Amino acid sequence: MALEGKRAAVTGAAAGLGRELAVELARRGVAVALIDIDAKGLEQTRALVGDAPAAPLVIAADLTAPDAPAAIIGQIEREWGGLDILINNAGFGRIEPFLEMKAATWQKTLAVNVTAVAMMTIAAGELMKRQGEGRIVNLTSPASRMALPNYAAYAASKAGVDSITRAAAIALAPFGVRVNSVAPGMMDTEMQRSTEADLARIEGRPDVQAFLDERTRRVPIGRRAEIAEVAAAVIWLALDAPSYITAERLNASGGLDRD
Repeated sequence: MALEGKRAAVTGAAAGLGRELAVELARRGVAVALIDIDAKGLEQTRALVGDAPAAPLVIAADLTAPDAPAAIIGQIEREWGGLDILINNAGFGRIEPFLEMKAATWQKTLAVNVTAVAMMTIAAGELMKRQGEGRIVNLTSPASRMALPNYAAYAASKAGVDSITRAAAIALAPFGVRVNSVAPGMMDTEMQRSTEADLARIEGRPDVQAFLDERTRRVPIGRRAEIAEVAAAVIWLALDAPSYITAERLNASGGLDRD
C-alpha cells in the first residue's frame, strides 16, 4: 500500500492517552497502526480514528509474547512499506507495599514497561535505520525519579524506559532516527484512577476524593493534566520538534517533575 504521508504505530491504543494520540495523529494526516492487547478497545479507537488519511491497521497483540514486537513491525512494513513514527505508550502498574511485593508483579511490570519497549524500539529502529530516518517517542513518568515504596516496580520500570531512551537515541542517531520521551503528570485515565484508588486503600484513606485532592495540590501548576495536553507534547516530538533534538526527556507534569 503506497502512502503519501507519515506512518505511525501507537502501542496501548485501546484507551486513554493511546487513543487520544491515535485520533490526533490521524487528524494531522498520519496513517496510524493501532496496537493493544484489548481487541474490543482497539475497535472503539478504530471507529474514532476513521479512514482518513488511510484506514488504520488494527493489531491486537500481546507485546510481551515471544517475538511479538518483531512480528508487529514486520506486519506494518509489509502493509505500508515502512514506518516513520513509533510511540511506545503501553504500560502496566500495580500498587503493592514494598515489603509485600510479589515476583509476579515485577515480572509483568518489567515485561510490559521495559522489555516490550526495548524490543519494539529495536524492531522499529532497525526498519528506520534502513529508511534513513524515523522518530520514536517513549512514555516515561515522574515516578522514575521518586521514592515510591508502594509503587516501586512501576517506578523502577520507568527508570528503565529513561535508560532505554538514552541508549537507543545514541545508537540510532547516526542513521537519522531520533528517540525521545515524555513524562506525563497525573492524567484522568483508567490506569491513573485505579492506581490512586488502590493507593488510597493501602494508605488507609477511606475518603478517596480528599486523597485525590491532596495529591493534586502537590502539582505546582495547581491542577491535573488533560489527556490532550500530554498528547500534544508527544505529537510535537513525533512530528514537529527539530531533528536536532534526541535523547531528551520532555516533562509534561505541571512542574511535578522539577529536577
